[in-house]
Amino acid sequence: MTTVEGPPLQLDDIQGIVLRTRPSPYVGTYILLRVDDRRAGRDLMGRLAGLVDSAANWWQPPLPALLNVAVTYRGLEALQVPQASLNSFPEEFRQGMAARAEFLGDTGESAPAHWEPPFGTGRVHIVLSLIAADQESLAVVLERARQARMQLPGVQVVYRQDLYQLASGRTSFGYKDGISNPAVEGSGADNPPGGGPVLKAGEFVLGYPDQTGNLPPIPEPEVLGRNGTFVVWRKLHTRVAAFRRYLHDNAGSPEEESLLAAKIVGRWPSGAPLILAPEHDDPDLGADEQRNNDFVYASDPRGVVCPHGAHARRANPRDSEIIGDVDLHRLIRRSTSYGPPLPAGTLDDDGADRGIVFIAVNAHLDRQFEFVKSQWFNDGNFTGLDVEKDLLTGDNDGSGIFTIPQRPVRRRLHGVERFVTTRGGEYLFLPSLSALRWMADLGS
Repeated sequence: MTTVEGPPLQLDDIQGIVLRTRPSPYVGTYILLRVDDRRAGRDLMGRLAGLVDSAANWWQPPLPALLNVAVTYRGLEALQVPQASLNSFPEEFRQGMAARAEFLGDTGESAPAHWEPPFGTGRVHIVLSLIAADQESLAVVLERARQARMQLPGVQVVYRQDLYQLASGRTSFGYKDGISNPAVEGSGADNPPGGGPVLKAGEFVLGYPDQTGNLPPIPEPEVLGRNGTFVVWRKLHTRVAAFRRYLHDNAGSPEEESLLAAKIVGRWPSGAPLILAPEHDDPDLGADEQRNNDFVYASDPRGVVCPHGAHARRANPRDSEIIGDVDLHRLIRRSTSYGPPLPAGTLDDDGADRGIVFIAVNAHLDRQFEFVKSQWFNDGNFTGLDVEKDLLTGDNDGSGIFTIPQRPVRRRLHGVERFVTTRGGEYLFLPSLSALRWMADLGS
């Protein structure tokens, strides 16, 4: 690798979801496709290239909604991308998420053997993401996607997952999500207070120098790899009732439950961070994008206010004293909710499937998503917590612990079970608009 100065981002060639936010609230759907005929698949990629908005004109006419298209490694094989190009993709992408399951903590109930079909089977080839501000606009873009597949019997729908964001921005666990994402150099996007340093484009877009100052290798030829990136797609079932029961069993009052949950999450339901609101929720703070992420952990080195093991502190340790460089492991998160919310106060599971489709954008699957999942969520060594896992999303098995520093004696919770179960997932390559057209023109 050589150290180089990065050229300006080619925003008109990068799919918009990489660098641009979505409307809020929104509705949408994921449509997963299988390619049975390479010519039909290539034709579809060409048609979709005309429907995808770039980062340069995101959320602009003529599209009333947002469409993105990504492809798995098996999908690239189904399109019969040349073998030399296939070999140029990183190993973790070529192996696929199911093959990496044990490393990621997808064991027990979360193991690929229990995933919903067709995840992990090699039959997911193309993933369409359609998001709109309302159902009427979503219907329009769904029709456009349907028309793109017309007269292409060699491409079949194998799965559909509807999604949404509540007006509150809260997930099924009841906490506001998606507050903190890194700013990307050259994107033109705002960097609200607390967003941290502006990171090099190569952390999130292929073909540009990354945070190490190097220009990493990209899939070949350049038209295929440049301006693309990798996406992590994971369907995560949330055991909301079990989480509420755990809080109830470890607290003496509703107020204690609320504080305990905030210690576990690192934020209050409104999104207000514990560091700025240590005793109770502050909805005005949580709703203020200029304040709700504007903090560091320097004032709380022992984790007395916000435990080192809190979910938000693990996901983004900021200035905490940890092993490694935080900026090398950041993710752009585009997660969404699915399924009906569990009514407030309900402690019994109603049997409904609800949760989060976790979406992460990163140019380096190994040292970004995989590192965060295996080291920050499923281990504790990086911050001095030994084998303690993230209580909320870690691969706990009923024997886990959670440490809450306090004076004069710390508190330690026991019997932490798994509150999030993986129902399926795939590693995706999100091509540039040029790459979509290149795949369409591969020939017969």
